[in-house]
Amino acid sequence: MPKITFMGAGSTVFARNVLGDCMCTPSLCESEIALYDIDAGRLKDSDIILNAINANVNQSKAVIKTYLGAENRKEALRGADFVVNAIQVGFYDPCTIIDFEIPKKYGLRQTIADTLGIGGIMRALRTIPVLEDFAKDMEEVCPDAWFLNYTNPMAMLSGYMQRYTGIKTVGLCHSVQSCSKYLLTALGMEDKLEGRRELIAGINHMGWLLEIYDKDGNDLYPEIRRRAAEKNANEKHGDMVRYEYIKRLGYYCTESSEHNAEYNPLFIKSRYPELIEKFNIPLDEYPRRCIRQIEGWEKERNDILNDGKITHTRSHEYASYIMESITTGSLYKIGGNVLNNGLIDNLPADACVEVPCLVDGMGIHPTHVGRLPVQLAAMNMTNINAQLMTIEAARTRKRESIYQAAMLEPHTAAELSIDDIVKMCDDLIEAHGEYMSMYR
Repeated sequence: MPKITFMGAGSTVFARNVLGDCMCTPSLCESEIALYDIDAGRLKDSDIILNAINANVNQSKAVIKTYLGAENRKEALRGADFVVNAIQVGFYDPCTIIDFEIPKKYGLRQTIADTLGIGGIMRALRTIPVLEDFAKDMEEVCPDAWFLNYTNPMAMLSGYMQRYTGIKTVGLCHSVQSCSKYLLTALGMEDKLEGRRELIAGINHMGWLLEIYDKDGNDLYPEIRRRAAEKNANEKHGDMVRYEYIKRLGYYCTESSEHNAEYNPLFIKSRYPELIEKFNIPLDEYPRRCIRQIEGWEKERNDILNDGKITHTRSHEYASYIMESITTGSLYKIGGNVLNNGLIDNLPADACVEVPCLVDGMGIHPTHVGRLPVQLAAMNMTNINAQLMTIEAARTRKRESIYQAAMLEPHTAAELSIDDIVKMCDDLIEAHGEYMSMYR
């Protein structure tokens, strides 16, 4: 049975889902599970909850061990076959708060700030040095392990690992799985869900639903375009930005409208504040969401720990299915974040792209997609430019490269002058303290 190491096991809900899935999978249920975190309290919670799942659904077949702190990280990784990454460097408090509040002083507003925007850049810059340490340990104690990255900003973190380490890395996100189901359901086309066929490719959180057909081979896009235009014209709803994508670009994309509102210079504009209302854009959404999640988790944790009756049903998260396929040789298809290297012809070779991948006993095999429609590749490139520059900044540790990454970020550049971008970056670096002390 494999060894599965979970980095950031204090992300208890997510660890419960992924590792609970493994305990529900015959080929993985007797695995050794190593839980690693730097927070003793959160690690203890996860240990209690996962042992309860192990007892209740798995007859305690898995062996669960905990590892606390950097001094025990190498042992957590030793001999691992799969390493799941779900860390958040700096947590909500203080780092996410800083990522929102300092840009606000410069008039720069954000919605989520974990993937792109100045918040996504800062998150990558404080996370990549930690991943460097992970990679060094893995190259020593588990060089053949697969690194399954769930941490955002997905393209920057996965892209760094793929380009600058020897670790086999794939980035995994929920948005590909839910994209067309969410769209068809919202447009009242639920009858087209069963047996549908689709092609999604692009970059993480801006992967494009390029083709979608019903079970009889009929193209669903003409009706999707008609209904989306009608809905945007007649009602306020939570997906207006992506429906505007359909109208203006011709295609729907994978991640939510609150995310995509800040991936371009088109929707959040201080000169046109009425666009916030027009497209129903929830500014400062991620801090509100974090507060709700923290409060909700406190109650959920107490309920779980009080009755000990927690159970689990296997979810649709990719991780356990990937592990199962590599372990048994069975076939499985995912939307994976991988190094482009010619998979999408009109995007750079060193970009991290999201494309269909086949998983089997030999690993993860990305498929060649070809050319994206020019307008979609162009939209992706506005994000890729900032992603590649951020990776360069993290690699070189040069503050000048951080400025350049922010200057290339489309929303930031549309709102601020170069001088203000530089000042804002300096303020953010200073406020993040030790998390950013390596950038000179």
